[in-house]
Amino acid sequence: MDPIAGRALSAYTDALRRGAGTGTEAAPAAGMGSAQAGPSFGDVLGQALDSAMATGARADQTSLAAASGKASVTDVVTALTNADVTLQAVVAVRDKVVAAYQDIMRMPI
Repeated sequence: MDPIAGRALSAYTDALRRGAGTGTEAAPAAGMGSAQAGPSFGDVLGQALDSAMATGARADQTSLAAASGKASVTDVVTALTNADVTLQAVVAVRDKVVAAYQDIMRMPI
């Protein structure tokens, strides 16, 4: 992996662990005092990753069930296709985050 991409991913992971981006430190914008803040980006991303992990686990369980004769080939293909699409989406989001980090790092101070 490219060293810049590795630093970007570890910085992003550290920020998620610390709870960065919760939006609680900023004052509400004018005229929006009564609006409730939605979930933070970190929360949404964490839920998406949990969902992706669950999709992969379901694909594994379905494959094991098919090996023991308890699931059909159609179920296995569907589960594996869902897991593949989910993995592609996770990789695409990761690539966008790394690209955004690299763009920020290239900005002149």
